[in-house]
Amino acid sequence: LTRADIIERLQLQDARLFISSFDRPNIRYTIVEKREATAQLLRFIRYEHLGDAGIVYCQSRKKVEETAAWLCDSGIPALPYHAGLDARVRQANQDQFLRSEGVVMVATIAFGMGIDKPDVRFVAHLDMPKNIEGYYQETGRAGRDGEPADAWMCYGLQDVVNQRRMIDESPAEETFKQGLRGKLEALLGLAEATDCRRVRLLRYFDEASQPCGNCDNCLQAPEVWDATDAARKLLSTVYRVQQMSGFGFGAGHIIDILRGKVTDKVAQRGHQGLSTFGLGADLSESQWRGVLRQLLAIDAVAVDAQAFNTLALTAGSRAVLRGEVPVHLRVAAPKTGKHRTLRTGSAALPKVAAELDGAAQACFAALKAWRASVAREHNLPAYVIFHDATLAAIAHNAPQSLDALQGLSGIGARKLEAYGAAVLAVIRDEAAAVARV
Repeated sequence: LTRADIIERLQLQDARLFISSFDRPNIRYTIVEKREATAQLLRFIRYEHLGDAGIVYCQSRKKVEETAAWLCDSGIPALPYHAGLDARVRQANQDQFLRSEGVVMVATIAFGMGIDKPDVRFVAHLDMPKNIEGYYQETGRAGRDGEPADAWMCYGLQDVVNQRRMIDESPAEETFKQGLRGKLEALLGLAEATDCRRVRLLRYFDEASQPCGNCDNCLQAPEVWDATDAARKLLSTVYRVQQMSGFGFGAGHIIDILRGKVTDKVAQRGHQGLSTFGLGADLSESQWRGVLRQLLAIDAVAVDAQAFNTLALTAGSRAVLRGEVPVHLRVAAPKTGKHRTLRTGSAALPKVAAELDGAAQACFAALKAWRASVAREHNLPAYVIFHDATLAAIAHNAPQSLDALQGLSGIGARKLEAYGAAVLAVIRDEAAAVARV
């Protein structure tokens, strides 16, 4: 629900609005072109968040279970969560996610409401959400402890097709469908953006901001090319095959015509005789799918779900065909097979811990191991005992007394009484171990 929806449904007159900022500056937003989604997810986790807790959202229950199994087989501890699982299994998986460290929960949107795990380091989407509100809510489950976190999404042509089809096939009133399409188009605009993602996201919620310098577009400005002529060629081909054959064709066939490929279907229909045949041979299939994805995003072409997902022109096609609406696309990143160095040791630590020296990092690791042991013994989430930031402060200051320990942020009287002596014992043991080296 939006603010306007709430005001309308509650019939509030001259309601006063108190609005806090929607900005989550510790979250880095990244949206990548979908190629091999599960493999891309695995690389993201291995090279950015190895050993971290995270949430992966998928659209279907089947995909949840397949993705969780894939991650487990690849050495990433992952659990499935969706409404179709036995209630006891769901609860057990949720408890393990909350109380263990480094567990990845793969889930439908059924997971997340009421979940309070501050140290979730990433939220990933293997399928595009329905709207920006859903995207913001789901990504907002990352980094609630204020430490750096990632919101990562894998997005492709089929996501657009699926979301538009679900709206078109909905039994809802057409006016309601139009609202859904508008919300989807706002999310597509965020996904296709070549400027700051945070600025785009906050603008949707009527909040102005400056470029964040931290999202994927700010960190590496995408190279952009003018795809207006290519878009006109694609729409012209959609129109011409419809006129010639009396019905539409799918994306693959349209792209084959543009690239000049004489497939069996092209030859059977005589489409090699079209004036647009081969006019797009200079672009790869991936580039053409990018053009089509952008046209779907701006509603300049549609996928007819009732006619085997064939392409059809829309009211917005005319402006593109006339060259009145420019189409600019990012240049797809090459598949080089090169990746950043695997995050291990201090590189995988939270920001507050990564700044510690060697001895303090060893103490931090020992404190985390102690915390995990206590959490298992008392069946508690680890963060309920102490947050990572508190453990890092303890490791940095190495207090030698209960009074010194109590002076640190995050340690009140109750926690001092419950855990103070044990924490000091860990510090002494680590100091002794360092002295022996």
